[in-house]
Amino acid sequence: MQALLQQWLGKVSPRMAERLPAFILLTRLNRPIGTYLLLWPTLAALWFAAGGWPTWYLVVVFALGTWVMRSAGCCINDYADADIDGDVLRTKDRAIVTGQVSRKEALQCFAVLCLLAASLLLFTNVLTALMSLGAVLLTAIYPFMKRYTHLPQVVLGMAFSWGILMAFTAQTNALPPSAAWLLYVANCLWTVAYDTQYAMVDREYDLKIGVKSTAILFGDADKAMIAILHVMFLLALLLAGLQFQLQWPYYLGLTVAALLLLRQHKLIRNREPAPCFEAFLNNHWVGLAIFIGVVLGT
Repeated sequence: MQALLQQWLGKVSPRMAERLPAFILLTRLNRPIGTYLLLWPTLAALWFAAGGWPTWYLVVVFALGTWVMRSAGCCINDYADADIDGDVLRTKDRAIVTGQVSRKEALQCFAVLCLLAASLLLFTNVLTALMSLGAVLLTAIYPFMKRYTHLPQVVLGMAFSWGILMAFTAQTNALPPSAAWLLYVANCLWTVAYDTQYAMVDREYDLKIGVKSTAILFGDADKAMIAILHVMFLLALLLAGLQFQLQWPYYLGLTVAALLLLRQHKLIRNREPAPCFEAFLNNHWVGLAIFIGVVLGT
């Protein structure tokens, strides 16, 4: 896919074709896990809001929107972390650290992607467009939170869950009901759990450079706290399913998700970086299982 895009760009602008790999690295298009973690809960919210199949073009709009905003988030994240990424094994090869992209270009890419996401809102309604301001604000401030608080994962959860609320406003053209906020809280809990797993990978380096995270805050209680977050996450989704009167396939999806979460706890039991990262990646399947359950259960 990248080769075909480079070939096409080469005919339009050789300079753009030459820079394409650097910007793919910057926006993590080669690592779609973040997009999946944003996509599944957002699409599930559309099905919740519609009580079945949502308006078809909204599925396209929100699928594209999650891809664009996740890429924008990566740009602003690398802009913010340019001075520390080189000191962390996992991030030392990022585009800004290696000089493939400048901080100014990363900021410009963030702005362009936000404008592209805004253009997608033309296919929704005014209320959804107004709600999007919250998403942009949370996306912009999240990367800087690790310098001031041990709870940057909470801010990430708020950002990654905002699309749930927007899905409801887009589908219903009304403020999200209380049950939608239950989904929002559930997704925040899940995000904090999986991003704590992610932070466990870098904990050794973060302690040295002074970066804060829930993995550091929880300390030796990290595995217990993740377990508590997982239980609360599943309970919140169980309550949401009851409120929205979903059918048995939804609860089967929750069961599959619970089994996957149990596997994650087996992976992180020794706090080794590679298995912790594998546990983080496994959350893609958790989100997919729940999404399939929502689609079949509405």
